[in-house]
Amino acid sequence: MSRDLFEAARAAMAFAHAPYSRFPVGAAIRAEDGRIYTGANIENISYPQGWCAEPTAISQMIMGGAKKIVEMAVIAEKLPLCPPCGGCRQKIAEFATAATPIYLCDETGVKQTVALSDLLPHSFKTDLLG
Repeated sequence: MSRDLFEAARAAMAFAHAPYSRFPVGAAIRAEDGRIYTGANIENISYPQGWCAEPTAISQMIMGGAKKIVEMAVIAEKLPLCPPCGGCRQKIAEFATAATPIYLCDETGVKQTVALSDLLPHSFKTDLLG
């Protein structure tokens, strides 16, 4: 199942707007509805105002009506096996479980699978949302 996520993330990476870093990233999520939602990083000349591929994909998922990340793939053009950054890890945790697989890819496919808990062992969690 991860091959289709890799292909979706790679295709999404082509839509990255990364004129400053020249570091395109793509992400793909399979949600609980079985659909795949994608995103790419979108930079802004005011660096802190840009956003990563993972929250772009999460936004697509939420706007598509899904609420849970079942699995995710991430690919970067210039850095094989590029994991989500710290802020993205916490954003992913909002919609995933500790066991959610995150596939780290290079240009040929999935090369490593890690659980979200391995990337973010002490995430902020709350029972306020039920």
